[in-house]
Amino acid sequence: MSLNIVGKINGAIPINRVIVSVSDKKGLDKLVMGLARINPEVMIYSTGGTYSALEKILGDKASKNLTAISDYTDQPEMQGGLVKTLDFKIYLGLLSETYNAAHAQNILRVKGVAFDMVVVNLYPFKETISKSGVKPEEARANIDIGGPCMIRAAAKNFIRVASVTDTNDYDRVLDELRKANGRLSLKTRLDLAKKAFAHTAEYDAAIACYLAARAQAEVEDCYQVV
Repeated sequence: MSLNIVGKINGAIPINRVIVSVSDKKGLDKLVMGLARINPEVMIYSTGGTYSALEKILGDKASKNLTAISDYTDQPEMQGGLVKTLDFKIYLGLLSETYNAAHAQNILRVKGVAFDMVVVNLYPFKETISKSGVKPEEARANIDIGGPCMIRAAAKNFIRVASVTDTNDYDRVLDELRKANGRLSLKTRLDLAKKAFAHTAEYDAAIACYLAARAQAEVEDCYQVV
């Protein structure tokens, strides 16, 4: 397998296209309205409950600044929201490199875009399993798949993409964008990538520990096994 070794990147990148998919919607209104004020042409791509929340936040701006990911991918969500963002067109936009002509051609071929920032926090697995009497099936349902994938893709490509996983970073991101004419520095992108990988590692560790402690009988008790 040959690896892409990148030699040229931009120090600061404009934030024009953002994927937002969050379970914790704290501060979402401030973040999204801030992005729209800094860059009136910003396009936000979203799904499910986050999309509905963003429609309300943006109001009459939604028609200009908000796109449903299902409209972008031309693929409806799987029942229960199990598959929403796991799409080739999404990951081309997250993993493409600025100065790679082949990547640019790939994006053109699928009529896609390059995403500049991902704002994602995950299904509340730890909060779910901390409840008294929670069953393994409820825990299983709260294992996020698409979220960690997007976070990791954006964080891997910190040379071009910002991965925002902590609501406490919204102010920092907005402040830098205001001061830097809508651009985000490599330092900030790298800092965010460090937090992103720590976040997904902790999330996976919680799932692994929970499953390791479950006996087969406890799991079977949730279902009609046929």
